[in-house]
Amino acid sequence: MTMNDTDVRAVLHRATDHLASPDGLVEGVRRGGRRRVARRRLLAAGLAVVTAGSIAGVLQFSGTGGERIDVASRLFDEATRGDLARDQAFLRDVREVWRRATELDDLRGEPHVVWAGNTPKGKAAYVTQRTMENPVVVQPGDGRLLGYGAFVVPTAKGPRILTLEQLYGSGYVDGNSQAVFLGPDRDTLLVLDFGRPVEYSPSMSYAPDGRIVRQHLPVTFRDGAASLPVPPQRTKVTVAVGRAPLSRDTRIHIVNESEILFPGGEDRGEPKRYDYVLPGADLAWGAAVDPTKRPLGAVVAFEPFIDIVGTHAVNPEAPSLSVFGGTPDGRRLLIETIQYDDDPGHAVAILGRGESEYTVVVTQSVDWTEPLPVRLRLPDGQGTLVAAPEAKLEYRAAVGAWQDAGRGAALVPVGAIEVRVTPASGVARTARL
Repeated sequence: MTMNDTDVRAVLHRATDHLASPDGLVEGVRRGGRRRVARRRLLAAGLAVVTAGSIAGVLQFSGTGGERIDVASRLFDEATRGDLARDQAFLRDVREVWRRATELDDLRGEPHVVWAGNTPKGKAAYVTQRTMENPVVVQPGDGRLLGYGAFVVPTAKGPRILTLEQLYGSGYVDGNSQAVFLGPDRDTLLVLDFGRPVEYSPSMSYAPDGRIVRQHLPVTFRDGAASLPVPPQRTKVTVAVGRAPLSRDTRIHIVNESEILFPGGEDRGEPKRYDYVLPGADLAWGAAVDPTKRPLGAVVAFEPFIDIVGTHAVNPEAPSLSVFGGTPDGRRLLIETIQYDDDPGHAVAILGRGESEYTVVVTQSVDWTEPLPVRLRLPDGQGTLVAAPEAKLEYRAAVGAWQDAGRGAALVPVGAIEVRVTPASGVARTARL
């Protein structure tokens, strides 16, 4: 299965975006921990406008309607920073690119270049502009729309403006428009200095048992920004960045990660989800099992296998599998498959009782092209959990006939040595345990 990044946060804290009680951790686990990047709304000008970070702590409002509110903010009023702050020719080019690209009818004043500087990939900048009015918006709740902001990045054809973002005065996590990938291979991360310590993780890897491994490094700013070398981000995003300490709740949105995860703006589709409840599971769980819910202890047990700070696309070719069952000694059994992008998937089995006492007992890499992709031998002679979505399963011991084990998933006894898998195609194959 793959839990979704929203289930766990809800269970742990509320279920919002990362443990600190992030939302969707469980669903992140449930859906292979894959988190879909929000799709952008296109303007007539062809630019995407998305919600960006709040400029919280800097702005105060006294009005209650949609009237114009003048407030001081580093994103609109402070002097331009960066080593190109006095390059008037470049600043003119940046403002002209902004004017040609935005074409919004609710802007006022002149575009403000917050930062302009040289990077290993060329000249870049970040621009903002105020709006005519500051209406209260629904998302985020009680926030006021103050203006728009966007990165201007170097390309072979000259400066290009990226996703236009709405800037709010309150009610949202600040810093969402703080980072961008640069270069054809997107191997440079540009991060703006918004006055708070920032950490980044350049890549994600896996321990032998499937646990997520990330190194958190401090970002050192100079004159308003930092340019960081990162692995090429061609087809997936391995980088994570956020206010220190980096967590699900402090992550910073990287503006053009959607271009990587959804090339051409096309949706990748959803993976097929399989939830199996084994016969007798209710004896261990105490009631009818609800595959959409996880006990708090189960959520915590799965957390090390979830990339709670990263951004990933759904892999529609990798099924999302969860199995609920009970062991012969009366413990609760829960298996989830977790997979990111086109990385290898992992099946993780936990055992426990009640709401809090759960332990990871065995993990296994998953190859969905195998006839029996999941086979997890449980400790203490509790049997072997096997799974092949939608297939008919049979098992046998060293001596004896084939025994029916149901469909999709089964807990076969410790003495079983072979499993026969008959998929919908009807061609049976045998797997040794």
